[in-house]
Amino acid sequence: MLELAPGLLHLPEFFSREAQERLVSDLRAIVAAAPLFVPRMPRTGKAFSVRMTNCGSLGWVSDAARGYRYQPTHPETDAPWPAIPGLALEAWASGGYVHAPEACLVNFYDASAKMGLHQDRDEEALEAPVVSISLGDSCLFRFGGEVRSGPTRSVRLHSGDVVLIGGASRLAFHGVDKIYGGTSTLLSQGGRINLTLRRVTKV
Repeated sequence: MLELAPGLLHLPEFFSREAQERLVSDLRAIVAAAPLFVPRMPRTGKAFSVRMTNCGSLGWVSDAARGYRYQPTHPETDAPWPAIPGLALEAWASGGYVHAPEACLVNFYDASAKMGLHQDRDEEALEAPVVSISLGDSCLFRFGGEVRSGPTRSVRLHSGDVVLIGGASRLAFHGVDKIYGGTSTLLSQGGRINLTLRRVTKV
């Protein structure tokens, strides 16, 4: 376990290759039930560069009309989200938070996709960590403090790594600047999958 900043922990190789393959198999079933969609920025309607879906009792979505929010159904099919895979819950348990996650975002990055610096602050339960799982190609993960314009640092995340964002870093700005194509053979078509588990409501 590596402490990147207070409350921001990097767990390299948390998942073995076999566990990663099982998790990808679980995700194929999730995407079959809840197809990938393209979220859009509030107001402008600009498309994100990632495609996404969710699993859990709540899912995070965004569009021009209603902005960022959590809801219990897929925005296109209106069906409930599938359950969170058990392997992902093992990563959540590593954060030491006693209550279960309600949402697991599944973001798919192709070789050109990025995620700008942002805070995860749409949740009521800010005392719970955000738990991030990397699968597939490596990425350059950038993080800073609670001010977007503040200094930042970067670290490479590889397939099977887990990052915990909690404590003093719970509202730290973070993002993905680059995908290193061809660095993993886990996904047959390449790219990176990121699972982000969150507790939304206070208990």
